[in-house]
Amino acid sequence: MFSFDIHKLLDQFGYNPKEPLIFNSGFFLFLFLGFLGIYLLLQKTHRPKLIFVTLFSLYFYYKSSGLYFLLLLVTTVVDFSLASILYRTAEPWKRSSLLAISLLVNLGMLGYFKYTNFFHEMFSRAAGLSYQPFDIFLPVGISFFTFQSLSYTIDVYRNKLKPVTHLLDYAFFVSFFPQLVAGPIVRAADFLPQLNKPTLVTKEMFGRGVFLICTGLFKKAIISNYISLNFVDRVFEAPTLYTGFENLMAIYGYALQIYCDFSGYSDMAIGIALLLGFHFNINFNSPYQATNITEFWRRWHISLSTWLRDYLYISLGGNRKGKIRTYVNLLITMLLGGLWHGASWRFVLWGGLHGLALALHKAVGSRNVNLASPWLRQLLSLSGVALTFHFVCFCWIFFRASSLELAGQMISQIADHFSPHVVWEFVTGYQGVVLLMLIGFVLHFIPAASEQKAEAWVTRMPLPAKAFLLFILIFLVIQTKSADIQPFIYFQF
Repeated sequence: MFSFDIHKLLDQFGYNPKEPLIFNSGFFLFLFLGFLGIYLLLQKTHRPKLIFVTLFSLYFYYKSSGLYFLLLLVTTVVDFSLASILYRTAEPWKRSSLLAISLLVNLGMLGYFKYTNFFHEMFSRAAGLSYQPFDIFLPVGISFFTFQSLSYTIDVYRNKLKPVTHLLDYAFFVSFFPQLVAGPIVRAADFLPQLNKPTLVTKEMFGRGVFLICTGLFKKAIISNYISLNFVDRVFEAPTLYTGFENLMAIYGYALQIYCDFSGYSDMAIGIALLLGFHFNINFNSPYQATNITEFWRRWHISLSTWLRDYLYISLGGNRKGKIRTYVNLLITMLLGGLWHGASWRFVLWGGLHGLALALHKAVGSRNVNLASPWLRQLLSLSGVALTFHFVCFCWIFFRASSLELAGQMISQIADHFSPHVVWEFVTGYQGVVLLMLIGFVLHFIPAASEQKAEAWVTRMPLPAKAFLLFILIFLVIQTKSADIQPFIYFQF
């Protein structure tokens, strides 16, 4: 006999730290359909629409971090108020003081929740004391919404942006749920002007939105989740139990996993925003096709790399104070960028390696090489892609391994116990993993023109065909999903 447990249903709407609300969950699909129905009724209004979406966004964050959604409200009220006062203040020292308060509040909040135990451990070891970490919960996405809000006050301070006059507008911008917990980091100058325009979803926007949601879901829920659970995670947890070849494949697998995971989230965020009538800038642009490390960072997590460039690198002096200072600024920027990703020396090392590579490329790699032969130019380009990809993969070892010791073990296994004779055993033993890795890398390296044709094809589809495409994709997700929810990697940052 069919039974209905109302209490179990109501529990789904409450906060569960083990089940954050993510785009590829069935509960989000259920919620979003209800949200979309109400949104369609309110889309031609202004204040009611903003109020409804803001409240839903706050609930979305509550489902991820519980009562810590109050931090989002604190950030919103503080930076809205400071920016408004900043705009009306002429005295340089007062303006600097107001900006300093914004920096102190946002970075202080980020520092407490994310870095207290990191510095506590450093102090304990230096003082010869036993280390016992404090019980501090890390709110999901705090690095994203603090950076997003900071960019607003800094732009107002630099007189590049006029502040909004209504708190609701700013609350909508900071809390907008598609990009709230894992980016992209949306700039106020790009987003706020859209609030005063009528909500309009063109056929092209709707088609692109569906296309991006489908590709993002495929990347995250099928490729990333499957290869991580069935191969990558196992190797990174105990690299000495696997041959060097298997360790190398796990590194390649993680390079694909983190790209599919993070770019998949960005695709879905951009796609959902388009369905609601809002535009986000692209956050990934086939980064493993980059021919050098500088180009890689123009293609990878674009919203973060441009944020670091505009608000940190340029503030340090950029390339305006000589070559040596430029290299130092690049290194400092990437060291802090690494620390932004996590409170661990692994991330600092990861950022430092990228900083050194950027400085080296700035010093010697940016010189133009004129080759008359087209095939030599093509060969040089392919060599650059291969070199850049393998350098990035090497750095991913320190990013993913849970300790520097395990990272060293993985490198040692590849160097000393490669065992190429296990290739066929690996292919036959991990058929699903190998197939999805091949599909993932092939799709990543296809020309941009082919992707644009696929997007145009989906856009031309009639609505029932689009719905059927989503149904097929959801069916595939169900077939490959594990029992546990797999949060997005960047939730922890």
